[in-house]
Amino acid sequence: MRVITLAGSPRFPSRSTALLTWCQHQLEQRGVEVTPWNLHNFHPEDLLYARFDAPALNALKADLEKADGLIVSTPIYKASFAGALKTLLDLLPERALEHKVVLPLATGGTVAHMLAVDYALKPVLNALKAQEILHGVFADDSQVTHYDRAPELHPNLRHRLDASLETFWQALSRRHQPLAAAV
Repeated sequence: MRVITLAGSPRFPSRSTALLTWCQHQLEQRGVEVTPWNLHNFHPEDLLYARFDAPALNALKADLEKADGLIVSTPIYKASFAGALKTLLDLLPERALEHKVVLPLATGGTVAHMLAVDYALKPVLNALKAQEILHGVFADDSQVTHYDRAPELHPNLRHRLDASLETFWQALSRRHQPLAAAV
């Protein structure tokens, strides 16, 4: 199985990237091939000027075609997900997430932003024709510490991430079941 992680924070390192790193380690322990992507893989001009033929964008599209799933993580700014991530998602083809299982993650300064995943990010992922968008995980900033050195996740957050990764794993596994076993 192949999974892409996409860090949607304009900052690096970041809390939202720390969530992806945790997920990557957990999935790799299950034998999943994880390819990390970050906004910093793209030239800002390519995103701002909507260069659909940019080399990094073409590489991401090729990786997405081969992937079974995507985990996308973003900070929440001004009650929505990061604008730079939106710019990148806007450059993907309409069916870029077709046949993919997607797990959205977000971080923010207050739990008041928790629903931003549902009302802002999920509709965009749906517009990219994701097969299945799982219930996301939101972490307030106090639950991710030392993200710039050795990230520490609050035990409650680790528990919620583990539960979501189990659901993600099950959804990916269903995609790989032989048809006879699924009947």
